[in-house]
This record gives sequence, structure tokens and C-alpha cells, in this order.
Amino acid sequence: MSKEVRKEQAGKPQAYPQTGVAHTCRSYREYMDMFALDEELLRRGPVLDVAGGASSFTAQLRDMGITAVAADPLYGKPAEAVLSESRKEIEVSSAKIAAAAASYDWSYYGSPERHRRLREASFERFAADFVREDAAERYVAASLPKLPFADGTFALAVCSHFLFLYADQFGETFHRDALSELLRVVRPGGEIRVYPLVSLKWETSPFLPAVVKDLEAVADVRTVPSKLPFTPVASEVLAAVRKR
Repeated sequence: MSKEVRKEQAGKPQAYPQTGVAHTCRSYREYMDMFALDEELLRRGPVLDVAGGASSFTAQLRDMGITAVAADPLYGKPAEAVLSESRKEIEVSSAKIAAAAASYDWSYYGSPERHRRLREASFERFAADFVREDAAERYVAASLPKLPFADGTFALAVCSHFLFLYADQFGETFHRDALSELLRVVRPGGEIRVYPLVSLKWETSPFLPAVVKDLEAVADVRTVPSKLPFTPVASEVLAAVRKR
């Protein structure tokens, strides 16, 4: 595996202050860049977004005519609660980022203000899709390491800002089981992508090498550069193609 991280010149950045697991409102463009995706990959078959939160990726794929499903325990709540909690999360996370703005790479977003505006725009697109009559077909209340989908349902499964990011809360066994489950729900030749590979302390997970070694028994594993510079310590994307 190639080198995953770069350190800031100013030294080790302060950990991101977070209690519990957050859900955020990322856009289609952010997904494409952070996972280093292309449209050809998206059009190979159904797409699964695990820990999708209030992101608009699934809504955009629907508009593009691509079958897509987002899975998150958040969706088990009433729609009103999902939307109100998501609005609040934008406020909370934006305040945290603004307070530590000097630690972040703003070459992609430009400024904390623009970062927040993009979050708000993504949320509005998600909200419009989440209240549609057929939303339950796309937004499924579920969480790793057990997903309610048949083997080989998807051509691509992505998971952002959950696995490895919360390494202090979810240990090595959880990550082994979660990655195995992601591979289970993609078809042979299908792919999973996970980002980032650093924790909220901006450190590479100590069990990442062991987990990757296990994956290599059932998948062709590699890391690819992310195209979304932002976090205090940059991370690559974990990509694994299920063996036939």
C-alpha cells in the first residue's frame, strides 16, 4: 500500500471534536472527487451509499437514471426528525470547522463560508428527494456490519466518513465484519470504495494493514488518490474489487 497521509508543516493538527457518529450533507460532486469516481463506474449497475446521511448523491443518481440506494440508521426516524437533525448538523459541523479553519486545506472549497453553502445546497436536494412518495425505495434504515440486501445486489458500494474515521469507537473486528459485508452486497467484479482512512485524530488506523490483508483473500485491493483535498491530514481511498 502506498503512503496514505501527509503531515501539516505546522505539526500534528488537533483532533476533530465529535461525540457519537455525525451525518453530513455532501454533494454528488464531492462524492465523485473524494472517491475518485467516474460516470462509467457509476453506470455499471446499482450503487449503494452506506452511511449516506443527508447527502444528495443518491438523489443525483436517481435524476441521472442510475439505480441507487442509501443506507443509514438515520432513515429510520420520521422525515421531520431526519430533516431537522440534518439542518442542525450543518450548523454544528460548520462551527467546528470554522473554529479550526487554519488547519484545513481550502484549495477545494475556497472558504468556510462556501463550504457551508455547499452543505446547505446538498441538504436541500436531499430533503426534496427524501420526502417523495417513493423515497423508501432509495433510503433504507440500516447500518454496518449487517445490511438488509441480498448477495451481489450492487455493482458499486461506497462508504464515506464512517469506517476508520471512528476507529476509537469501532475496533478491528467491527471493521473486518463491515468490509466483508460491503463486499458481500456487491457482485463478483463489483467494487467498494471507502474514504477516508484516517481517524478523527487525523491518524491512520493502526489496524488498517491487517484489515486490508484479510480483504486481499477475497478482493483485489488497492488505494487510489482522492481528488478532494480538505482535511488536516490527507487520505487516500481504499478500493476493493470482489473476486469472481
